[in-house]
Amino acid sequence: MDRQDTHTNDRINVAIDGPAGAGKSTVARLVARELSYIYVDTGAMYRAITWYMLREGIAAENHELVDRKVQNMAIELLPEKDVQKVLINGEDMTPHIRSLQVSGQVSQYSKIEGVRSRLSHLQRQMALRKGVVMDGRDIGTTVLPDAEVKIFMTASVEERALRRYKELKDTETVTLQQLEHDIAARDRLDEGREISPLCRAEDAILLDTTHMDILQAVEAIVSHCRTYVNGERNHL
Repeated sequence: MDRQDTHTNDRINVAIDGPAGAGKSTVARLVARELSYIYVDTGAMYRAITWYMLREGIAAENHELVDRKVQNMAIELLPEKDVQKVLINGEDMTPHIRSLQVSGQVSQYSKIEGVRSRLSHLQRQMALRKGVVMDGRDIGTTVLPDAEVKIFMTASVEERALRRYKELKDTETVTLQQLEHDIAARDRLDEGREISPLCRAEDAILLDTTHMDILQAVEAIVSHCRTYVNGERNHL
């Protein structure tokens, strides 16, 4: 892909939503790099909180205590070359947040109203200056409903499970069948939660990546962004 950095005055916000295992984080990071934008991995923020709560023995059912802990947390995102570090109270949570333990519990913590409201506020603050690529479950519908480009990125359950299996097979003892079951269950939880459920924004572009590789997905999203910016310029 030819690098065509967007002019500072043309900076927009890009919201990428979709179910677990769709490859949003990898693609969003590369889209941000291609546009010279800032990447915000909201899923990593929820995963870091989940790991913190599990480590501290705070159950998701204890909403009041979870809320109190989250409101008093210092949460930081530190961009690295190939990953975005998440710090809670100055401690790096990144090495633990992709574990099966966290994956199995993150939906339980992320549906708590106090958790979502605190993180949504932080995420909106990050996007105020424009030039942000943000991925998650409710970015286009709740966090950044005014984002100029919205993408709903998905793939079949089987394909998402296969991608996750390739990521985890060297570090976790897990079967492909287990991952298919877990991802389907995660979809049901994310789509059925009362607060900010996973759904496609009315004005979001559907991008099914089942038969696409990473670079093809990146190219498609970058193309949509540049088409939008060029269209805005032509209206001036």
